[in-house]
Amino acid sequence: MIVTVTANPSLDRLVVLGGPLQRGAVHRAAGAAADPGGKGVNVSRVVHAAGEGTVALLPADQGDPLLVGLSRLGVPAIPVAVGHEVRSNITVTEPDGTTTKLNAPGAPLAPEAVRALEDAIVTSADGAAWLALCGSLPPGLPDDWYARLAERLSGEPDGPRIAVDTSGAALAASAVRGVALLKPNAEELAELVGRGAEAGAEFENRAAAGDLAPVRDAAGELQRRTGGAVLATLGAAGALLVTAEGAWAATPPPITVRSTVGAGDSSLAGYLIAHARGATPPQRLSLAVAYGAAAAALPGTQAPRPEELAVADVRVIAL
Repeated sequence: MIVTVTANPSLDRLVVLGGPLQRGAVHRAAGAAADPGGKGVNVSRVVHAAGEGTVALLPADQGDPLLVGLSRLGVPAIPVAVGHEVRSNITVTEPDGTTTKLNAPGAPLAPEAVRALEDAIVTSADGAAWLALCGSLPPGLPDDWYARLAERLSGEPDGPRIAVDTSGAALAASAVRGVALLKPNAEELAELVGRGAEAGAEFENRAAAGDLAPVRDAAGELQRRTGGAVLATLGAAGALLVTAEGAWAATPPPITVRSTVGAGDSSLAGYLIAHARGATPPQRLSLAVAYGAAAAALPGTQAPRPEELAVADVRVIAL
């Protein structure tokens, strides 16, 4: 079982443009959709589509459009009542794959809702293979909320492995012992090792040119700090995995990018699926990159299905 937690879920509304986005102009959309979203929700959608066991924990009231969407997809969910509708995020995509996101902040959770969510996490995590703590935190939750959960659950005899995919202060607070997997992107990795966000673009550019040393060194530093694995996604350059056993890099199959929203979430799901199936580290990386590429080739935040993967076209090398 792969349990996901999305503390700040969203209904992801997609607007597809037929031409370039122009500020101040009136656009007629070529298409539109609304999907249940938030990083953990996206992970559970991909895991479910792959036929693996999953449950998505999230703060939402019964009847919320997000829960209706999950029910329609058949994705198991455990909601915790909060007394307000889940936020809506807006994604605008252009024909060349350029993606613009407008994310609402979300509403604060009442103390009783936080306690109920934590109780649901502890109960659901018992005996699970993985607990994935994903996405931004709603206003009012402390930056170390994920880290506290990881510390609390990682030492349990039947506790799950902990994966964290977030950003900013919450990610920095989660780079601690007890976290089995961190999944930063290039910018987040650069910030975690004190290089500054601008170094993330350098990581991606040098990786695309075949120079993987900077991102390997940064991910290695982070791996030694946490003792867990680091899966660093590098956009079009693929991804890099560092574990206690070694380091590997993977380049994706050729695709036409339609939307990058949710691609990183799909990569995380691919890694967790592969690990649950007993795959080796390079095989986990290969499936992670295949899932991320497949997601980027789909519009909106659609969950890629196994038949849409091009695993054979992913190239993995040891570093």
